[in-house]
Amino acid sequence: MFSRMKKTALACWRPVRRYARMKKDDHTDDEAGSSAGDWFSGGHAPLLWSRDLEKHFLGELSFAVFQANQVLEDYSQVETGRETTFVGVYDGHGGHAAAEYTSDHLFLHLMEIAGENRAISEDAIRSAFSATEDGFLTHVSMERKIKPEIAACGSCCLVGIIWKETLYVANLGDSRAVIGSLSRPDKIVAEQLNKEHNACMEEVREELKSMHPDDSTILEMKQGVWRIKGIIQVSRSIGDGYLKRPEFALGPSFPRFHFSEPIRRPVLTAEPSVYTRVLQPNDEFLIFASDGLWEHLSNQEAVEIVHNHPRMGIAKRLIKEAFKNVLRKWGITKEALKNVEKGVRRRYHDDITVVVLFLDHVPNEKTTVSVPELSLRAFVDTAGPSGFNTFQERT
Repeated sequence: MFSRMKKTALACWRPVRRYARMKKDDHTDDEAGSSAGDWFSGGHAPLLWSRDLEKHFLGELSFAVFQANQVLEDYSQVETGRETTFVGVYDGHGGHAAAEYTSDHLFLHLMEIAGENRAISEDAIRSAFSATEDGFLTHVSMERKIKPEIAACGSCCLVGIIWKETLYVANLGDSRAVIGSLSRPDKIVAEQLNKEHNACMEEVREELKSMHPDDSTILEMKQGVWRIKGIIQVSRSIGDGYLKRPEFALGPSFPRFHFSEPIRRPVLTAEPSVYTRVLQPNDEFLIFASDGLWEHLSNQEAVEIVHNHPRMGIAKRLIKEAFKNVLRKWGITKEALKNVEKGVRRRYHDDITVVVLFLDHVPNEKTTVSVPELSLRAFVDTAGPSGFNTFQERT
């Protein structure tokens, strides 16, 4: 249980610190890198979507997505309820179909399963992932005769759920959740909350070798990067049916995804890594983001940006700060990057999704904060009612 004394102390100095940061930053946008318009406007179709500041039951949130691919492959959502908040970041590959399907179904599966059990739990989350995987592969089996390439479509999947006093983080692939916590009043520390499933990590390569001891091609180095079967870096995903079921194998007309011999067992899995944490008074905020952000910002850099700047539009600011590193990496100017069209832009950076959840107060049964129940989807400017209603009525 949370310490009442620590909670009171934090409540006293948090507003002061936040006000000081806002005063410091009131006129430093140019110093920080330039206004959002300078980065994201121009004569092209808008590539940026954001909800700069909304409320959830523990505080406030900021949400932003920037498109790099010709067709956006990052899908994402935030669902807010009376005592629950859900974040989903779905980073697609091989197309957007798996990410879109996950966005449409995973949360609904979780609400159905959690409602039956009258609680959110690790088992309920794992079951929701499994139901989503089964549903998408069924969809693939129905569609692949007219769209065979759908068998090569997959999605990473990062989910964060706060229910009462507990945070759950579940992950497939290489998106990342990071928490910013105070070690002392003015020192913010980053902690990564999920394991990543990427063949660049030795732990993942050893796991793959142990699961496929008779497959000498399970890992191949391509262009200086370890890839599973020489194709894909992530070892866990929703979809990628051609790497999971022999009947979804693609023929020679799809050389990138074609194997000379059929797979003997699933190469990838949809079993998520799940992390559980009881929130503490010194936990300040959470950052959920696709790997498009983490390719250009470290965990500590990201939490310091959030800690040292105003909340309004902070998710968008993280993207803007990542772009500064893109400019340095490629040696191009801000104007040159601004004018790069989607699709071509993918040469410089990936689609980027960022959700920041601020943890202003701890949940308890005696204090209920009235917040709107919202369902937010990236690039959709309307906010519908949250799907938490049915679950909360059952509990």
